[in-house]
Amino acid sequence: MRTSSLVQKKEKLGNNETVVFDFEGTLLQSTSLFPYFMLVAFEAGGILRSVILFLSYPLVWLLGEDQLGLNIMVFLCFFGIRKDTFRTGSAVLPKFFLEDIRGEGFEALMCYERKVATTQLPRIMVENFLKDYLGVEAVMEKELKSLRGFFMGVYEKKNPNKVPSCIVNGGTTGTNINNSAGMVDRNHVEFIDQGQLNQESKEDCLADEKRNCHVLSREKYPKPLIFHDGRLAFMPTLASSLVLFIWLPFGLFLCLVRFTIGIALPLNFSASILAFTGTRTTFSRPQSTGSLVHSEEKEKGMLYVCNHRTLLDPLYVSIVLGKPLSTVTYSLSRLSETVSPIKTIRLTRDREKDREKMEKLLSLGNLVVCPEGTTCREPYLLRFSPLFAEITANIIPVAIDVKVSMFYGTTASGYKCLDPFFHFLNPSPTYTINFLGLLPQSQTCQGGGKSKIEVANFVQKEICKALGFACTNLTRKDKYLVLAGNEGISARNNCHR
Repeated sequence: MRTSSLVQKKEKLGNNETVVFDFEGTLLQSTSLFPYFMLVAFEAGGILRSVILFLSYPLVWLLGEDQLGLNIMVFLCFFGIRKDTFRTGSAVLPKFFLEDIRGEGFEALMCYERKVATTQLPRIMVENFLKDYLGVEAVMEKELKSLRGFFMGVYEKKNPNKVPSCIVNGGTTGTNINNSAGMVDRNHVEFIDQGQLNQESKEDCLADEKRNCHVLSREKYPKPLIFHDGRLAFMPTLASSLVLFIWLPFGLFLCLVRFTIGIALPLNFSASILAFTGTRTTFSRPQSTGSLVHSEEKEKGMLYVCNHRTLLDPLYVSIVLGKPLSTVTYSLSRLSETVSPIKTIRLTRDREKDREKMEKLLSLGNLVVCPEGTTCREPYLLRFSPLFAEITANIIPVAIDVKVSMFYGTTASGYKCLDPFFHFLNPSPTYTINFLGLLPQSQTCQGGGKSKIEVANFVQKEICKALGFACTNLTRKDKYLVLAGNEGISARNNCHR
């Protein structure tokens, strides 16, 4: 592949160069900024704000997205939003930025050790992504005005288009730039037209059609995308936003029907009826299925150890087995606990008390646990709490995956009580459940003399292997610190985290 001009200039300037690039023009595949503002409007402002933004787009298009139209979108999305609780830029947008990055532009950019970005988007939307994922040292964009902790929806008047003097080594003042990409070193600033990098990327793609030049593959992400928040599971372009708003009235009705069926009918019947409404459930289990549930009254129940994808995981395991199970959870809204068709017990985070509760439940029947302690949307498993390994040797690992097309049925910073509703709002949500069979006694604490941590790690690896996921050492606390800025513990037992 032909070397771009930026790479050639880098070789000339040596080791002290800094690349100055336009974020949208150099990296993003999308030609419109509307989807990113729609994400902000929906996730931070709600459905009404996103509808207003959608209806205003014809005016935005007429005025131009890079001029007055941009100011209109900024105002509609940010006016009245609390500044201290706005986490869309750090918890939601990075996923969509990564999925929209042009691979060739990314590879050329990452040749440079120091990077400065210019952008048309408000700083609070992009700064976290640019610094955390691309290693950008400075972002040159105007700040949004705020009043008493609320965004006013307009920019500050100061000019951000200057290379900071701390970036231009040895300089005392900034250097003006205007929608350009170039390089800076301690002696001089050299700019090139931002379109040059884009054009060369396109030419490189034509020269090698077999190379994926349009989308940055997950394997090339600067760091793994493990945590992200927000309800929308798709990029809300103009066309897909139209589909969303057309679907919502039908989806709300269908959601209520599915929810009512799930809680009102016996488990043996609800699965079949739910399938007629568009939900899909696939499962597999060992050829010898007799050991999946216990039958003798005096025998301890089976402990089903699952990875955690949504709040409905234990319910789907129960539906597949055709028998009511018990489950334990660290956090659950009162609404979900009240309407749950299976027995749900709250844990206290006191190891001894929690262990006694789980042992008691196992003596009465089968139990489902999700030792990750929280949900994870991406193909990763969080660290398993080893508490379950101490309780019994009758352990059955269960690998669970969920596919949705429109909404995520999980949240870190929103209303937890709405998780099942958002899951059932999808046109055709799909659950895949794979029972991996009874854990060999040699891999348990009681039968094999393994430590509880060894058992927990073994079960985690077996589930990862079955799903094709990757194991991590991250925990529930790590997730909530990243997405919600807290440790995921609510002071009140309500719908909030």
